[in-house]
Amino acid sequence: MSELAQLRLLLDSSSDVHWLIDCASGRLLYLSAAHAALGFSAEEAQQHADKLLAQLPARLARWQDGDASRLRLRRELVLERADGSSLTVEIESVLVLDKKGQPLQLAGVVRDLSRQLAERAEWETQQKRFASMLSHEFRTPLSTIDGAVQRLEMTSANADEATRKRYRKIQVAVDRLIAMIDDYLSPERLASIGRKRQANEISPEALLETVGEAARIRRNAIKVEVFGLPQWLRCDPQGMRLCLDILLDNAIKYTAPDTAIELVGKKASEGGVEFSVIDHGSALPEEEIARLGERGFRGRAAEGIAGSGLGLYMARAVAEAHGGSLTAQNLSESGKKFRIWLPIAV
Repeated sequence: MSELAQLRLLLDSSSDVHWLIDCASGRLLYLSAAHAALGFSAEEAQQHADKLLAQLPARLARWQDGDASRLRLRRELVLERADGSSLTVEIESVLVLDKKGQPLQLAGVVRDLSRQLAERAEWETQQKRFASMLSHEFRTPLSTIDGAVQRLEMTSANADEATRKRYRKIQVAVDRLIAMIDDYLSPERLASIGRKRQANEISPEALLETVGEAARIRRNAIKVEVFGLPQWLRCDPQGMRLCLDILLDNAIKYTAPDTAIELVGKKASEGGVEFSVIDHGSALPEEEIARLGERGFRGRAAEGIAGSGLGLYMARAVAEAHGGSLTAQNLSESGKKFRIWLPIAV
């Protein structure tokens, strides 16, 4: 079997549809047999190919005019079948150039996106369920606190000013948390994180400083350090602040009052950026590290401390919605580090 025949056999065995077009004549030179597996007859495949061929002259003209973006294109299309059904596909094509840099052929591939779309829909469904559960878990204790504070305020006519001031501070904090739930933890809002394109409008350094300043109300010894971060960052600002708030809250909650905590932002060695919360308290049990971020999981250190085991789960969900990750590790000297990694170009 010749190398050309082997190549054709390989392409025909693929689940993707491969094709090749001659730029000079606009003739379809090759179309792999995978179109049948996608539910298209040879005639239907040819009809869709003819539509692509009709767009080739305009693409070549733009390339000749110096538009380098025409070299490689990728787009999603909905292709109609003869039986009335449709299929969402991704079509990627590239101009094959000769030695003089002139377009010789157009090579491309058609990929079935059905599985990816189904997985995306399932992920969004899970996110909505998670957000509904999370909203309920937060609202229940907050409603109890809200009712108790209101009763205290109504019966505090004889209380001193300092006591009434504390009641007002509690009420303001409860109102803020309820507003955050209404604004942020709705199923639709949480499911949209990472799906909508965010503007480059958040300063990562300002984000870290804001989060650190808010946490210093509870722990003064919080140090913010920034190394080589970009001036602007594309992310969901509220989501990223929520992640950092959760990590700092845990660091404060599970360390002694005099333990130093560091909030660090820098370029990641593997590319992208990382935000880390580092404390110098006790280490994590090695057998628990892999389970951190599981819904409802609480380690041995959480015994006797109020909580639901949802904080790290929520933080990880938001990080992963950005295409990133949340990991934890013990430090060789002392303490531990929780790290948010985001795949953002620097």
